[in-house]
Order: sequence, then C-alpha cells, then structure tokens
Amino acid sequence: MSSFIRTFAWLLAAAVTFATLGPPGLRPHSALGQDGEHALAFILVGLAFGLAYRQRRLLTAGAAVVLIGVLELMQFWAPGRHARLEDFLVDALTACIGFALAAATDWAIAWLRTNSALTSEGPAE
Repeated sequence: MSSFIRTFAWLLAAAVTFATLGPPGLRPHSALGQDGEHALAFILVGLAFGLAYRQRRLLTAGAAVVLIGVLELMQFWAPGRHARLEDFLVDALTACIGFALAAATDWAIAWLRTNSALTSEGPAE
C-alpha cells in the first residue's frame, strides 16, 4: 500500500509541477480561482506525501516548503508565468496543512485501533 501512496504522491507532484511551469493554456482552471486551485493542489500534495513518508513527515514537510519555493522561483524563466510571494505563501501553508491532516489521520486511525482492541477484549473477569 505504501508504494502505491508514494507513486501517487510523486505523480501528483509531477502534475502540479507541470501545471506550475507548463504552458499557461494547458493549466487547468476551475471556479475556485487561482488561490483556491493552489490551495487544493498543495493540500493534496501535503496529504499524499504526509501519508507516503510517515516516518520522516517533518523532514518531508520542510523539504516540500523549500521545493515549493524553488518551483515558484523557476517561474521567472517559464514563459507566460510569474513568481509571486503570495503564491508561495498559499502553496507552502496549504502543503503544511496537508501534512497536518496526514498526521491527524494517522492519529485517528491509531486511536480507533486502540479503542477497538480494548472493546474486543471484553470486560476483565
């Protein structure tokens, strides 16, 4: 299962990279607006990488923020693109929210497993 999640995370990162640096006409557009699209994309990236690399989640989150900055700076050399501090802040913040959601998901699953194990044992005699 973890190899599937890791593959999904990297494919998602590749898609976001293409949408960020590729031709503007090929970038998907939605009713969410630019900030909403950025937020959704990077929450999903943070969530996917947070679930894929559980043991190194904090290191992965830090690396993600740095790479999001690099991705934003690379737009200076991408025709038709522009690097903006606002985009970096939205992307980095929402990626961190995605990592926090991954941690919360792990915590909730562990809590449910613990409680279900306790209730399945039944009362002590």
